[in-house]
Amino acid sequence: MDRIKVLIADDSDFVREGMKIILETDGGFDVIGCAANGEEALKIARMDHPDVFLMDIQMPVMDGIEATKIITGEGLGKVLILTTFDDDELVRKALANGASGYLIKNHTPDHLKQTIRSVYNGMGVMEETMLGTLTEGDIRVGKGFDGSGYSERELEIVKAVAEGLSNKEIASRLFISEGTVKNYITNILSREGLSHRTALAVYYLTGKK
Repeated sequence: MDRIKVLIADDSDFVREGMKIILETDGGFDVIGCAANGEEALKIARMDHPDVFLMDIQMPVMDGIEATKIITGEGLGKVLILTTFDDDELVRKALANGASGYLIKNHTPDHLKQTIRSVYNGMGVMEETMLGTLTEGDIRVGKGFDGSGYSERELEIVKAVAEGLSNKEIASRLFISEGTVKNYITNILSREGLSHRTALAVYYLTGKK
């Protein structure tokens, strides 16, 4: 099994080295480089082609929001945003710019590694507390989301996904099977050209794909 190639971008030497040590003790990861800002991360990425970026938001020269936009635009890899900042607007910008997930830095080593694996395997990930904050003011609105052409049941599914509910929880709420929920979500993702449910939640909440 190939190791997941990871690039760590953070302006803190302590954070970079700490994450590097955590990942290098696991044979499933290969830390191909560390960067102190987004510009450095791009230079390394264009040479060494990482699978997953661990990207801090607030950095000098080029922040993680702008770097994420360029990385995803050029198809350089998948981005997992790392931050200590509980800032709704930064979360929205990072996800709207193509980040595959969002993780607060006070994670355990096992949680960090599992989150990287999820992003690598095409799953969108987000801290539950962050998703709850994002949805509090927006869930009834669906700002910018084009619901035309959707059935009432499909819209219920989309709203439930945006609330962060699992397939099991959605099935329980709507009194349908988990398999039916999965089929609805698969069809909706295909229709919108989205790769995972987090992207669907972001589209519903922000109107941006």
